[in-house]
Amino acid sequence: MNEVQRAKIVLKILNKIYPTTPIPLKHRNIFTLLISVLLSAQCTDVNVNNVTKNIYPKFNKPEHFVKLGRRKIEKLIRSIGIFRIKAKSVYNLSKTLVEKYNGKVPRTFEELEELPGVGHKTASVVMSQGFGYPAFPIDTHIHRLAQRWGLTNGKNVVQTEKDLKRLFPKKYWNKLHLQIIYYGREYCKARECYGISCKICTSCYPYRKKPIKTKKA
Repeated sequence: MNEVQRAKIVLKILNKIYPTTPIPLKHRNIFTLLISVLLSAQCTDVNVNNVTKNIYPKFNKPEHFVKLGRRKIEKLIRSIGIFRIKAKSVYNLSKTLVEKYNGKVPRTFEELEELPGVGHKTASVVMSQGFGYPAFPIDTHIHRLAQRWGLTNGKNVVQTEKDLKRLFPKKYWNKLHLQIIYYGREYCKARECYGISCKICTSCYPYRKKPIKTKKA
């Protein structure tokens, strides 16, 4: 079985299990989506949602966070990992949006990636989930699963993104990114499946007997 055949199996199984894919990070607008994605680095979506549910009803525009200032932002997100670094990014990002973009989130990869604290993955999520632009955000979980399923050789997230974009039609990218995340959380967990027990792993590699080691992103 080659990678193209495996990609078809993956798509078929995921579409059956997850016909709809709600966005896991709760948000009120594209700006709050951007902030939530930024906060989710090295942190679970559940934790981010628990924190932001008390923030977004009151603070949901760049102007609000500029007015708050760094110290107050730190207090609001204290229970999130590396909160000081993130608070600094949230403040600087908000300041840039107010000063340079009239408080609006820019709609291009280039402009998004120039914002403080925003990398390619964060920009991809915003372009995909916020603006509906075809993108394939790759985090460490998708990187691991793509290796297990034989869709990439796993050198790094850049290579994985190229490989998945090559294997799957563009019209599926936005939904597929979320389907893979949901499937990984439910069926193909890092320390449970090991590439030998879930439906996708056993369908793509029916004769695999040994746990597979994946290369880190």
